[in-house]
Formats: sequence, C-alpha cells, structure tokens
Amino acid sequence: MKHLLGPVLGRRHLLLAGGATALAVTAAGCGSGTEPAGATTEPGGPAGSAAPRSGGRLRAVFAGGGTNETLDPHLSNLFVDAARAKALFDKLADAGADLSAVPRLAESWTPNGTLDTWTVKLREAAFHNGLPVTARDVLHSYRRIADPARAFRAKASLEPIDLAASRALAPDTVEFRLKRPYAEFPDVLASFGAYIVPDGTEDFTAPVGSGPFTFVSFRPGTSLRLRRNPDHWEGAPHLDELEILTADEESARVNALLGGQADYAHELNPATARAHEGRGRIEIIRLRNSAMQGFVMKTDRAPFDDRRVRQAFFLIADRKELVDGALSGAGEIGNDLFGKGARYYAADLPQRTQDLERARALLREAGAEGLRVTLDTSPVAAGFLEAAGIFKEQAARAGVTIEVRAGNKDTYWKDILDGGVLASYRSGAMPIASHVAQRLLSTSTTNATHWRQPDFDDLYAQAQSTADPAARNALHGRMQRRLYDEGGFLVWGFADWIVATAPGVRGVAKEAPANTLDWARFDKVWLA
Repeated sequence: MKHLLGPVLGRRHLLLAGGATALAVTAAGCGSGTEPAGATTEPGGPAGSAAPRSGGRLRAVFAGGGTNETLDPHLSNLFVDAARAKALFDKLADAGADLSAVPRLAESWTPNGTLDTWTVKLREAAFHNGLPVTARDVLHSYRRIADPARAFRAKASLEPIDLAASRALAPDTVEFRLKRPYAEFPDVLASFGAYIVPDGTEDFTAPVGSGPFTFVSFRPGTSLRLRRNPDHWEGAPHLDELEILTADEESARVNALLGGQADYAHELNPATARAHEGRGRIEIIRLRNSAMQGFVMKTDRAPFDDRRVRQAFFLIADRKELVDGALSGAGEIGNDLFGKGARYYAADLPQRTQDLERARALLREAGAEGLRVTLDTSPVAAGFLEAAGIFKEQAARAGVTIEVRAGNKDTYWKDILDGGVLASYRSGAMPIASHVAQRLLSTSTTNATHWRQPDFDDLYAQAQSTADPAARNALHGRMQRRLYDEGGFLVWGFADWIVATAPGVRGVAKEAPANTLDWARFDKVWLA
C-alpha cells in the first residue's frame, strides 16, 4: 500500500534514528514547483500539454457544517473546514503522503541533546496584510489553541509544549520548551488544526492568514469565495479564484459536477463512482484505503463499561460483509485498530473474524443476554447508514437487538462525542500518536469512546519521551495490544477516499490521503 492511515511511517521518519543525537530537518527538497511532491496528474489541456495554465475560478463542493460554520482555523473539524483553513492559512508543518512531517512555515527544526527543547526556524513568509509571519504569531496561535477555557481540536496534540516557557529567540526563531523529552515533536507541528494566525487575532469574520488564497466573502453553510494570493511564499496559485461550496447530499455534489455548477466534488460513495467512471463526463480519483471506518462504544457507561460486552461486539462484526456492503468493496478490512500499515500499527495481532458463539458466551458472562442497544448514525458520511443496517443484522444473529437512530447531519459529530453509547465513526489520515493524543487520552478533546485510563496515559507519555526507536516501538506495541483487547473502537474497515472532478481540472494529487498536505491543494490545481 502506498498511502496509509496512521502515524509517521518508517519510510521517511523525521526523528532520531537512535540515541539523542540532534537532528535538523529543513525544507530542502520539499518542492515549490507547479506540482506537489509525489502527485500524479492527468495531461493538461485539450492538446495534451502538461504545462499548468493560469487563470479561472474553480468551484469545489464539500459536505458542509450548516449555518454555524466558522472560518476560525483552530475550530476545524470537518473536511470542508480543513479545506478552507488550508486555503487561507499555513501550519508550521504538515503530513506528507507517507504521513511524515513536511516543513511548511517552519524552515527547519532542531532538538537539543535531551529532546526537551526544539528550535524552529521560520521561513520568510507574509500574511495577507503584508506583515511578516514571526515567532510572536506562532506563540500566540499555539497559546490560543492550548487555552484551557477552550476546546480546540489540536489542544491535546500541543500538550507536550510548555508554552509559558517557550519563547521567541528572534523574529524568525521559536524555542519550544517541552514538559518532557519528546522524540516525535515534528508531528506536533503538523497537528490537524494547528494553523498560524496573526498575533492577537480573535475575529475571523474576514480572516487574514498566510495561505495561498485571500478572503473575499463567506456565507456560512453555503460558500466561501477566495482569490489568488500573488505573494504566497510557495508561489502564487494557478487559479485566479477559488469558491468552496457546500452540499450535504452526495447526489447534489455529483449533479453540480454534471451540470457544470462545480468543478470538484469531495466524497463520493463507491457505487456512484462506479456508475460514472470511464464515461467521460467526470473524472474519478480514488485515494486508496484512506479513511478508517468503524463504530465507537462508550467505555464509561452501560453496557460498554463491561469489556466483555465490547469484546463480544468485536466478534459480532463480519468485516468483509461490512466492507462489501457499506463500501461496495472499495476498501479493506480492519482489525479494531487505527492506522493500518503505518508506523506502530500492530500488524502481528491476529485478524479478528466473526465468532457468534463466542460473542454469545461473552454476553452471558456479562449478564447481557437479550441486550438491546441504540446505534447512532447519520447520512453525514458515505456508508454510515448502510454499515449500521448491516451490523444490526449481524448483531441479531448473536441475540442482540440494535435500534438504528439516524441523527442530524449538522450536529452529528458533536452529538456523538458525549451522547449515546454506540455510534458510527470514521477518520481520515493522521499519525497513530496523534490519534492517541486527540482521542484516547484522559485529556483528549475528541475522545468519543470515553477511554480514560491513567495507566494508558502514562504509557503514551513514556513512549513520547523515549528516544530509542526500538524501545518506543515496544511501548506503542503495548498500547496497541491494550486497545485491541479492550478498547472502544470497533474498526471494521479502511475505505478508499473518492473525489471527482470535471474533465478539464488538472493537478489534483492522486496519492494524498484526506488530511494530508497534498489533499485539497487547490493552489496546485489548474483548469485546462
């Protein structure tokens, strides 16, 4: 597999190779040309020329978040939020196609010998108002995210930084003091939502960032209009304008493409892709095995506060049936762990298969025979309703009655964070360590399983403080085994991520899982 979910992959791991030797990572070779590194594009232009063309307006349509949408990049949660934030702002680093940290506003990062202080040198870049991006802006942004009174998604990822002790050594240099040695600190810089905003910024009604596009207008739940930033540090976009539209129904997104009202549609289901592929009206792009698919069980409340019930549900799932039915076969089966194929993924653990007899026995032991439970789901994501229906039938064969409850698309992710006991879930790409930090620690802000185990927190802290790769791998292995045995994520599959474009759209990366640097890189796209 060329592009996989989860943590930093071993192929290009920008950390210590052994011991505590200082390592400096620079942006050399990351590329600032017309195509992102590793991208594959179709020949451009009606005459077959591959040369990018300047000009035009691209209209990209995503599932939206309703009228409560905001352009505050630190509140990014949905894919449309991330696409907007990426167009307007920059991070210090981002995840490459192989999920290793790639420098962005950071030109380099260098640890001290004990891994508890990292010095980040900023590249020369400017905000849309012409002011330079400085160390003060970086510290303001990170301190805002880490504000204990707020619930920004990247807060848990930034937890290792002692922001009170961190300082600006120069306008272009930040010294990050850490609370403990942290071998994988570059992943922190690439955290989802960790965008850099100008010092003091709190108002995002007309946002000023350092990204490749500048703000024109915004109608929450409808559209964001942007224009080319000619002074972007990586070079001006090919497009004159970008408009990001929202349409929650997949059929509306596809019809917008077919009818000429959009040029790019995010997130198609496999059946739709198959129906249109190769017919010449739209181009289908498959980002293989990009999205984790599963269910979350609340581990702090009945019936899933009994690990035997959770283990029974692991054994109820027929994963192949779920992949074939909910994803039309466009993916591969999971094994109740995030990040299949990536660094720290416990590939040595036995692949679970359906075992209804053992599931019934576990439910009897737990006193949960005849169990009735509500499964929250929503049409908010492709395959959710189908997977819920399939799993309901599988559970019935183990004597479990599942009531499927379809929730509000606009509020689904917020609703399931603390409500209910069982819910449909998915995730795009991120390092496994970031997944743990954001979703599985007692302090995690998006802990949908309510997995809060102090000894697990300690294992994670110990792993992140360990410079020796073999020792760190062993600690992550213990964490993975623990989640496999008693966690709250029932991961039944990894789906292909499918986007579609009008035939004249060029420059869309073909090997960029959702949430990675080259995904939704509209500054690298052009119209033939």
